[in-house]
Amino acid sequence: MTTLTTPVGLIVFNRPSTTQKVFEAIRKAKPAKLFIASDGPRPGRTDDLENCNAVKKIVKNVDWDCQVYTRFSDSNAGCGHGPANGISWIFSQVEEAIILEDDCLPGKDFFAFCQENLARYRNDQRVMLVSGTNYLGEWKASSQSYHFSKYGGIWGWASWRRAWEHFDFKISLWGQQEIRDRLKDTMGEKNFKLRARIYQQTYQGDNVDWWDYQWGFARLIQSGLAIVPSKNLISNLGCGTQGATHLQSGTAAQKFGNQPTFEMKFPLKHNAFVVADDGYDTKLLDAFSGRGSIAQRGTHFILKKFRRVLTS
Repeated sequence: MTTLTTPVGLIVFNRPSTTQKVFEAIRKAKPAKLFIASDGPRPGRTDDLENCNAVKKIVKNVDWDCQVYTRFSDSNAGCGHGPANGISWIFSQVEEAIILEDDCLPGKDFFAFCQENLARYRNDQRVMLVSGTNYLGEWKASSQSYHFSKYGGIWGWASWRRAWEHFDFKISLWGQQEIRDRLKDTMGEKNFKLRARIYQQTYQGDNVDWWDYQWGFARLIQSGLAIVPSKNLISNLGCGTQGATHLQSGTAAQKFGNQPTFEMKFPLKHNAFVVADDGYDTKLLDAFSGRGSIAQRGTHFILKKFRRVLTS
């Protein structure tokens, strides 16, 4: 078993049932450093207070040799600023980290996959994200361990401070026409239109309760690539559940939630090139841009409900 020397960050809030499962996976991995960031209960929500306290009790149960750092907020920053603030805090302490949220259950090879790629691409400015999620389940798994993508899931991921430094919650650069033109060139007109509304809403600061679009925006405008495993390594437990923030029910929850995880073969097969796999990106975007069954639910539904499915 690979010794996990890479720091792990866990973002939690008010879901003790899923937190317990994710924490057990972390306990098995036994990271040497663990950062725990929790948003505070919402005003007037006694259930939040009870559940947040239950979550704190779970994540404090560290029974292995580990340096533990905690950031428990007394106030509620919301599901946009809350996780973003926690992730920024983690990267202010360490140069690189593996990040999990309280509903993202990692398979047994997720941590080793992230750790090896964090080390290999540590100084490669082209790579900004190591994703644990492969939304297609598998992709060219017989010939490779991973591929590169212009996009990348944040249901279990890893990155470096050098990459997160480009994160801007307000995406201020969206205000520049040159940026918008280059994004359209990069994404294609149809996919750009799908994202433009949410980018504009984020830029204007209208009810922004997400952070992953901003993280995807940061990578796109830097031409940053994501590493995507050839086999899915994360199962999102929050899809379709009552406590889910963005994916409570419907086609996306059924298709992408609770996906099975697979084992990876080590040592990893490292690529001799660093370039996005357009075949994968096209097939992935087809599911969210009017060319798959999900599109029947409408573009507005996609933007409102699938925020956490595709970070782009």
